[in-house]
Amino acid sequence: MKYIDLIKNIREPIFSLQDLRLAGLKIYHYQLSEWSEKGYIIKLKNGVYAHSSAAASLMSEYIAFNLYQPSYVSLEWALSKYGLIPEMVYNCTSVTTKTTRSFKNKFGAFSFRSVKKELFFGYNKIHKDGQVYLMAEPEKALFDYAYLNSSQINNKDDISELRLNEFALKDLDRKKLKKYFLAANSKKMMKIFKLLYVDIKSN
Repeated sequence: MKYIDLIKNIREPIFSLQDLRLAGLKIYHYQLSEWSEKGYIIKLKNGVYAHSSAAASLMSEYIAFNLYQPSYVSLEWALSKYGLIPEMVYNCTSVTTKTTRSFKNKFGAFSFRSVKKELFFGYNKIHKDGQVYLMAEPEKALFDYAYLNSSQINNKDDISELRLNEFALKDLDRKKLKKYFLAANSKKMMKIFKLLYVDIKSN
C-alpha cells in the first residue's frame, strides 16, 4: 500500500494499528518504519503514529489522550493551565486507571499516574480545533495532585511550598473540592483538605 492510500483512508491526525485494522488496511511494519524515516509520519509510541502534515497543530493534551487510555489530563499540567501554580509545565501530565507509565517522543514527555477506578472522575470532554481529549476540572486537578503526593503534604508549610495561587484558590468550588477529597475515604486527605481550606479562607 502507498502512503497516499493511507492519507485517503485515515484522516484523523493521530492513528493506531487498531485504526488501520478497523479500516481494513493491510500495512506492514516495514512500511510504517520507512514512512517514518522519510518524515511522512511520526511515531508517538509503539503502534501509534501521527501524520507529519498535522504536527504543527497537534495539542499536547490530544496527543496524551491518544497515547494511553483511559486517561485525562490533570496534575501539574492542568494546575498550570488553570493558573493554580505559577510555573510553566513542559511535561504533559495525566491520570489513568492503568499502570503508571511515561512516554517520550518528538512532541515531548508525557506521564500518566495511576489512581483507583473509584477516583477516575471530575473531568470534562474538550473539543478544540477538531481535537478531542479529557481534562480535569480545576478542583479535581488539585485533588489528584494532593492525592498522589499526599506523603509529602503534612502541614501548613508543605501547603505553602506548593505555591498555589491564592486568587485562583478562591475561585474554586469549595463544596465540590470537599466532595472530591471525601471520595478518597482517607483521614490524611481530609487533613490536607482542611489545610487547603484554611489557606483559602485566610486569603
